[in-house]
Amino acid sequence: MSRQARTGTAPEVSLRRELHRRGRRFRVDFALGSVGLPRRRADVVFTRQRVAVFVDGCFWHSCPVHATRPRANRAWWETKLAGNVTRDRDTDKRLRSAGWHVVRFWEHEDPRAAADAVESVLDDGADRGLPRS
Repeated sequence: MSRQARTGTAPEVSLRRELHRRGRRFRVDFALGSVGLPRRRADVVFTRQRVAVFVDGCFWHSCPVHATRPRANRAWWETKLAGNVTRDRDTDKRLRSAGWHVVRFWEHEDPRAAADAVESVLDDGADRGLPRS
């Protein structure tokens, strides 16, 4: 598992390129310790608007469409992957209670559609008097 890319995956980079092409500026691989979530990171963050974006891998986060389960050491993997999903839901809940907007996408989703959704959240924030990026 140490060889798995934690950041800079192809789906994440595609989303970042699309957001950057649209003129959006953001932070990458942002540590959420300042929000009270030590050892957790968001893929893309708009700090002033308090928007955290996550691009979840289908395997690691148990996509309902594409998730697979290894045959070897099945019990360990089921516990590991269930823990990932539980941590994701906890992160979402804690960020929202701290006043953040959480946007999650699966790695197989179209980066243009994902960027549209992120911009929708950012533009809604601008309507509430929050600064735009």
